[in-house]
Amino acid sequence: MSQGILAYRAGLDRTYISGVERGERNISLHNIERIAIELNITVPYLCSDERFYSEAAYLRKDFEIPFSKRFVYNVDYENKIIAWQVNGVLSGQETESLGKTILSVLSHFRKGEVRAFVDHREMMVNGEPIVYSPDVAEKAIKIQERMTEYCDQVAVLCNSQYMMNQLNQITQKSGAFHKTNHLFGKDHEMIDQAHRLLNFAFNTYTYIFFCKSSFILVCIIQSFYRDHSLLS
Repeated sequence: MSQGILAYRAGLDRTYISGVERGERNISLHNIERIAIELNITVPYLCSDERFYSEAAYLRKDFEIPFSKRFVYNVDYENKIIAWQVNGVLSGQETESLGKTILSVLSHFRKGEVRAFVDHREMMVNGEPIVYSPDVAEKAIKIQERMTEYCDQVAVLCNSQYMMNQLNQITQKSGAFHKTNHLFGKDHEMIDQAHRLLNFAFNTYTYIFFCKSSFILVCIIQSFYRDHSLLS
């Protein structure tokens, strides 16, 4: 986000933003809060130690991988579970396409009965967590406003405190915050926590496996208790 766009969205003067960035002007707590809101982060996060290199913009090459490989999903209709993974960065148009796909799937269920398991750990460019553009954030809010009707609980695996902050702010704006759990930590700890939050029981026939570089949703493993070699 440019200084001009940030200043406009926060209702501040661009020269003021520029002066603060250069350390030439003081900033009030009220204005810090306004800036944090537009950056989709919290004020405490602005003071945290987590820092990343800031790219001026995402490049065309960042979108060269087909959308069908950057967004993958699967559905377990019997157990009312939808799971999806996003890799890399999405444009505003691709965010809309993702939303249409997910909402189309959710329309087959009754409202409030779906559990969603989302993996955003690979939403990175050059090893850095992606930053939602204002356009993408606004589209995500609209999608979540409709999704929240169908979902009972949502667990999202994040790749940084920044992503967790960013998504927390977006879900607060969409009204999905009370149903959504953004998780960050070691992979196995996040996955275990997601299983508990979404009440995935080991006596069901649905097993979800996430790993750092790939995504597999294995649905309705009817032979699990008949053939223990599946676990060997």
